[in-house]
Amino acid sequence: MIGRQPAAGETMNAHTVLVIDDEENFAHMLQAILRRHGYQVSTTTSASSALDELGKRQYDLILCDVNMPQMGGLQFLESFKEGGFDSTVIMMSAYGSIDTAIEAMKLGAYDYISKPFKSDEILLTLRKAEEREKLQRENRKLREQISREYNFGRIVTKSSAMLKIFRTIEKISEYKTTVLVTGESGTGKELIARALHLNSDRRDRAFVAVNCGAIPENLLESELFGHVKGAFTDAIQNKPGLFEEAHGGTLFLDEIGELPSSLQVKLLRVLQEEGIRRVGDTRDVKVDVRIIAATIRDLGVEVREKRFREVLFYRLNVLPIHLPPLRERKEDIPLLIDHFIRETNRRLKTVVDGITSDALKVLLAYAWPGNVRELENLVERAIVLTETDRITLDTLPEKLFDAHDPVNTVLRSGELSIKKTSRIIEEQLIRRALKKTSGNRTYAARLLEISHRALLYKIREYGIDL
Repeated sequence: MIGRQPAAGETMNAHTVLVIDDEENFAHMLQAILRRHGYQVSTTTSASSALDELGKRQYDLILCDVNMPQMGGLQFLESFKEGGFDSTVIMMSAYGSIDTAIEAMKLGAYDYISKPFKSDEILLTLRKAEEREKLQRENRKLREQISREYNFGRIVTKSSAMLKIFRTIEKISEYKTTVLVTGESGTGKELIARALHLNSDRRDRAFVAVNCGAIPENLLESELFGHVKGAFTDAIQNKPGLFEEAHGGTLFLDEIGELPSSLQVKLLRVLQEEGIRRVGDTRDVKVDVRIIAATIRDLGVEVREKRFREVLFYRLNVLPIHLPPLRERKEDIPLLIDHFIRETNRRLKTVVDGITSDALKVLLAYAWPGNVRELENLVERAIVLTETDRITLDTLPEKLFDAHDPVNTVLRSGELSIKKTSRIIEEQLIRRALKKTSGNRTYAARLLEISHRALLYKIREYGIDL
């Protein structure tokens, strides 16, 4: 049974608290204490009835006993997490142990308090929880604002180069003209193609994607154009191809640079005549399809090397869109990390809140050869490995740390000035020596083989904080 009566002087903007404890007298005592301090408080004596109540009403804070019959507090936390509820949970127990507290935290509890406790203890714990809830609410508002300002479909960005591409998409989406999207692997070429489709009047029709390099050449023609019964040994019935499937919508030809020469001729014919012929058929079928092609290759070079037909290249390249690599838009990395954390939390039911500043610095220093896809995979890996609610340095792969080392960075940059390079190396050696000696400057000077006075001068010169 849920005990809920309005207390005198209670205001509608007070924090709401649900107390879950099988000791009814204790629950009512706690209710009285909290009401005196302005909280709206409901009580229940079982975890199962609490879950029912949470299905009807949102609570800011939950105080839950660990040891209860039928469903204990840890089981409640598991069900609470599975139900996707959004309250801050504090566990209580008269039989507390460090192991139980750790287990409760892993399951999503904010804090753990041992019974019996004084009024001030529980009030202080609730105040800390309220501060956390306020921060989370502000973070959600900020994320929503970022989502509104910087999202275009599922593409997250604030870089000027990408925002310019968005403006181009808005201008050209309504036209049936072919678009060629270029960029390195992992830059999001298919997302751009989908954005073009979803911003056009074809959005309610099919978006069909095919990777031209993933299908064997002898099957690709049938896959694209379909076949009639008896066209070849396994053709036991008529089969429409992807062009017919995309009729009225958009066909995305990924890795168009891998298209065999014989099919390049047939694709050119489709673009010119807006009709396809199934394998083994004698008649054409009219299709209304918007073609978007993508490639990591430089098709201009492929044309010069006679590997790609020049006329087809010009027919595809009417409206070119080039996606910059992630290393050229590093301002997007924090936004993308935040986005991928939310997506991974939703998919894997994890509760990671963010990334430490040290870990973010490492990610910002990395060159990202695999671009956005590599970042997405790395964030998921880090979330699976982390033992806290943040992505930390120890969850990142070893290869990232070489990229973050200033010495490696300057050596890879092509810098030839001995003076500049020596200063960077000198500063790093001083920092390492001070770290190794826990800030003991005399010992650090000995390791560096310089005088104590020279070390003090260089610490000031490089602005090294001790």
